[in-house]
Amino acid sequence: MSQVVMKSGEVPRYSAGERTNHWIVAILFILLAASGLAFFHPSFYFLAWLLGGGVWARILHPFLGVLMFVFFLFMVMRYWQDNIIQPYDREWRKRLRDVINNRDHNLPEIDKYNIGQKQLFWTMVVTMVLLLVSGIMLWRPYFAGFFPIPVIRGAAVVHMLAAFVLIVGIVVHIYAGLLWVRGSLRAMTRGTVSHAWAKHHHPLWYRRVTGAK
Repeated sequence: MSQVVMKSGEVPRYSAGERTNHWIVAILFILLAASGLAFFHPSFYFLAWLLGGGVWARILHPFLGVLMFVFFLFMVMRYWQDNIIQPYDREWRKRLRDVINNRDHNLPEIDKYNIGQKQLFWTMVVTMVLLLVSGIMLWRPYFAGFFPIPVIRGAAVVHMLAAFVLIVGIVVHIYAGLLWVRGSLRAMTRGTVSHAWAKHHHPLWYRRVTGAK
């Protein structure tokens, strides 16, 4: 691994399969968020046309939701170990002011993901499960008939709140990847990051994958 990395001048971060999985989940999320907002308020109804209009949006929304959950499950199985919160992550969070002010020499070294990324990961796990379970309870004509009206109403509230938390989390994720931590997007487009980026942001991971001392 280290010889390949040094030859290319770049550090491999995500394989082609991992990037494909990520972008499938991302596209499905956009379609589901858009159609969900269209159902939520008339002001957003125009977004339903991303799925062919109101009727098609209502038909496709639950099927796409199940599909997104399946592809997200692949990501969970692949990344859950990398997202276990460690003592150095908690110490890193205590020094968030140093992170914001780029005083990186004061920070503990972290592995593949920082604690913000790890918290988002577990937030996504919880909200995805809530969305799946509540979505099945709301899914007409297949499953909603098995549940009493009060349960369906409660499921609608849970579905809405879980979707809101997930959308906010993804917005923060996009902001961090595109604007705050420059060079992050490259990992999901080209699959690699620079040595400088890896050493700066994830030194433990950098040494682990390159064998550097």
